[in-house]
Amino acid sequence: MTHCITDVEREQYTPRVTLLGLGLKFEALNIFGPVEKLVEIGQKVIFDSPTDKLKDALITILAGGKGLVEANKRVRTDPALQRAFGRKRCAEQSVISDTLDACTDENVTQMQAAMQTIYRTHSMGYGHDYDLDLQLLDIDLTGQPCGAKAEFASKGYFLHQRNRRGRQLGRVLATWYNEVVVDRIYDGKTVLPAVLQELVQQGADVLDLDEAKRARTILRIDSHGGSQAAVNALLDQGYQIHIKEYSSKRAQRLAKSVTAWFDDPKVAGRQIGWVEEDPTEYSRPLRRIAARSRKKNGQWGVGVILSTLPDQDVAYLAGLPLDIPLTARDVACAHIYFYDLRGGGVETSAKEDKQGLGITKRNKKRFAAQAMLTQLNALAHNLIVWFRHWLTPSWHRVLQLGIVRLIRDVFHCNGQAVIQPDDTISAIHLSPIDLHSMKLFDALQRLLIPIHVDVYLAET
Repeated sequence: MTHCITDVEREQYTPRVTLLGLGLKFEALNIFGPVEKLVEIGQKVIFDSPTDKLKDALITILAGGKGLVEANKRVRTDPALQRAFGRKRCAEQSVISDTLDACTDENVTQMQAAMQTIYRTHSMGYGHDYDLDLQLLDIDLTGQPCGAKAEFASKGYFLHQRNRRGRQLGRVLATWYNEVVVDRIYDGKTVLPAVLQELVQQGADVLDLDEAKRARTILRIDSHGGSQAAVNALLDQGYQIHIKEYSSKRAQRLAKSVTAWFDDPKVAGRQIGWVEEDPTEYSRPLRRIAARSRKKNGQWGVGVILSTLPDQDVAYLAGLPLDIPLTARDVACAHIYFYDLRGGGVETSAKEDKQGLGITKRNKKRFAAQAMLTQLNALAHNLIVWFRHWLTPSWHRVLQLGIVRLIRDVFHCNGQAVIQPDDTISAIHLSPIDLHSMKLFDALQRLLIPIHVDVYLAET
């Protein structure tokens, strides 16, 4: 008897076989379910629903597409990738773009609610054990240059791009887990003091922080969040803070009260000391630590850290040994080192997303469209972080790979998918000549066999 080709299983080549693993787990956990349930975009359905097209945009981002135009090349031509994410086709790139343009402010609010549900259901940060360890949230703004005609594009601070117009991305990062808790887009002239309390409150809403949890949560913020009013507002809410002083003039004045300067054993030419002046202007007790180093003109450049952290906590967080007594210099240095680590937190996450996910390359003229795209970028970031965590039990060194290398070197591996007549994937075959194939073989087996997908090494 002759069978139609659609009645038998078939093998389909894919250049992104590892990404299939993420897609299969994504579908098994129904991660996109809250988006499909809550987001209602007013657009007529012809072939694909609006949320289907949002999913196509997400897949394009995960596949390394720097622009939505790349959906045609990376997703439409890869049937196996579509099936892994629960799709039977991929919308044309202009249609995806039209759906984003059709989004309203209400749709953005719906998407943010869906993102909160997704984060609470699947993240590591939401399940953090506050009794066991302190939660660390880094908060910052980063520039997103765009065309001058885009809505809310204005002159602002954009690194190494003077007189450039764009928007600002506000981020709350759960640093221990490298998860984006909150991403919000603002106009280009926005500065952190103007939106800090809003970002803190939105992060608290997502993480469901009550009084006890706030007391076990550190907010680490650069000098833009270090004004007296901003610090007191955070102290009044019960947070632990580790913030750089906002005013350079006040920092210079406070440094004059330091009676003993210690040479920094890690950074040549830097000195650290305790500010002796009482912090009576703040609503809760805190300590101030000054750091100074010579500028090119020979004068001292001074910064001051404001911190509520106890000695043992900050020493542990800075990686100092706790089996020996801590001196005044040790504790002062620990405060500065812990602030220095901020560069490996929110700043690194933003840099990784710009390089790996191309978040500054996809710019929409309409502000609501850009806000929706911002949420998809944040979801892509978290999915990659979670996927890396899922692979860790069988491939511990995958933790050393950042987002750029995960997309470029891990997701883009040649292989084949075995697709059943009902368009589900029953097995994937990894190319044995790929650099990471052996490590991925064990890791993907552990991940996918529980959802009834077999993993094989293809024969050479």
